[in-house]
Amino acid sequence: MTIYSIHREQNLAITIEEAWAFFSSAKNLDRITPPEMGFKIISQLREEPIYHGMQIEYIVKPLFGIPLKWVTEIENVQAPYSFADRQQKGPYRLWEHTHRFQSIAGGVKMNDDVRYCLPLGWLGIMAHRLFVRNQLEKIFDFRVSALIKLFGQINGGGYVVG
Repeated sequence: MTIYSIHREQNLAITIEEAWAFFSSAKNLDRITPPEMGFKIISQLREEPIYHGMQIEYIVKPLFGIPLKWVTEIENVQAPYSFADRQQKGPYRLWEHTHRFQSIAGGVKMNDDVRYCLPLGWLGIMAHRLFVRNQLEKIFDFRVSALIKLFGQINGGGYVVG
């Protein structure tokens, strides 16, 4: 099983409490997801922040506009510092996305760390090389840009690609 990773780090001009309020509401995900992904939450969400064990169902169109159901479960919630979401059902063999927030002078440092693995053995490896990695990079680049537009950046942006 080949496990890949993505890392993004950026400094946003908001407090850690504001960052937590935004990211702990699943309803904000569509604001930081590229429109071409066709992202839609199908879970009935209440006006409550995420919690350990919360499951969220989405429809996404990651490839050729074909809709896929994706179910993630929220884990390891440590408000207002971190939480993770893990795919329960979806296109990946493994998907673990950890969100971390740290107060810094003038704002918050936000880290996204994703570990993922594709199904289908060598076909998955080839798909990763041909288009999956590039598509994920574009999704997270869009997220970085969207967050800068929403909140502004500090310290030259603090944007790191990994």
